Amino acid sequence: MKFRTGKALAAAVLVGSFVAAVLPSVSSAGASSATVSASTFNKDFTTMTYMKAIAAKGSGKIALILPDTTSSARYVDFDAPMMKEALTKAGLSSSDYVIQNGDGSDNTFYTDAVGDIANGVKVLIIDPEDSTTGEIVEAYAASHGVKVIDYDRLTLGGQRAYYVSFNNVTVGTQLGTGLTACLTAWKVKSPHVFVMYGSPTDNNATLFGQGYNAVLKAAGFSPGEGAKGSANTTNESVGTWTPSQALTDFEGAYTANPKINAVLTPNDENAAPIITYLQSKGLKPDKIPFTGQDATPAGFQNIISGYQCGTVYKPIYEEAQAAAALALYLRAGVTPPAGLVNAKVTDPSATINQFKTIPSVLETSVWVTASQIESTIIAQHWLAASAICTNTAPSVSGAKQPTYAKDCTKYGIH
Repeated sequence: MKFRTGKALAAAVLVGSFVAAVLPSVSSAGASSATVSASTFNKDFTTMTYMKAIAAKGSGKIALILPDTTSSARYVDFDAPMMKEALTKAGLSSSDYVIQNGDGSDNTFYTDAVGDIANGVKVLIIDPEDSTTGEIVEAYAASHGVKVIDYDRLTLGGQRAYYVSFNNVTVGTQLGTGLTACLTAWKVKSPHVFVMYGSPTDNNATLFGQGYNAVLKAAGFSPGEGAKGSANTTNESVGTWTPSQALTDFEGAYTANPKINAVLTPNDENAAPIITYLQSKGLKPDKIPFTGQDATPAGFQNIISGYQCGTVYKPIYEEAQAAAALALYLRAGVTPPAGLVNAKVTDPSATINQFKTIPSVLETSVWVTASQIESTIIAQHWLAASAICTNTAPSVSGAKQPTYAKDCTKYGIH
């Protein structure tokens, strides 16, 4: 397949571990005489309480519009409730913010944005499924004096004030490195990798692809340009974030080339139905490695039962708090501190110089394997062990599968 060049993060500069919500002397903001010390965002959201003076200084509403409910469980399970908690801990009431989901519809996404602005929203935090929709929304917001924050993925050609995400090329690198390590650990003979992608309208998918294609190429595989691939690689022809379509794409490729014995899947949701499909055909554990992203319960169940190598865990509680903090600064008309804005990202599609270089917050993702679930996912309260260690795994073609509870005991997950 032919992806966009994905240079959107070419100028990204990471600055160590992320220091969150480092407030200036709030007396200069006219809110208080106190000076707040530097702090990092954490899973308890305590940093957001330091934003109360800035929140009190601002007026107008903040709105978050998420893309859909199908491409990833994160938007419903994590982003929405975590944004609510962040803004609430900062002192806003429920009447001061709006959290919505476009449900996969560009029209719904745009209509929500227009309605928000009409209802007094001063700052929009948006995560559209494609840049075209984002561009339209951001142009409309700019014409009405509303500031925009790109959340999780960059709107190419947009007019945003800030961008909050993870280093998405690094996410792709983690996927590629995870797969190549798994090929060795699982002793896959003569590996033939099926390389899958997210939707080509999503700039993040382009960046993920940049990361894992580079790793695979260095390891002797040749993904990337065109659907032909190479002697040891087959590429998905288009790419999708819809799990059912990902399964259809895989079934076609696997029927044409049954030598496929490793799959680079860009997230847990796309991997899950393909793994179930192969299990129905007799696939045993530790035979065909898959990768994943978003740290979902289903992903971890596939990991501990030997069907997925690992998943990229993105601490969304940090991303949500960073976006909330930036929105509060914009709402108050106060410049965010340098300790919060830790990177700059270039938009290669920008037609207005003002929006070519975007001040950004880029968080750090983590590749998590079975042996690391307890020390990261459970310890950080991302998921409870009960979400992973169900007593009985789903049946495949009527056959009862091994219990996840047993797998959890094996890896010390409790």
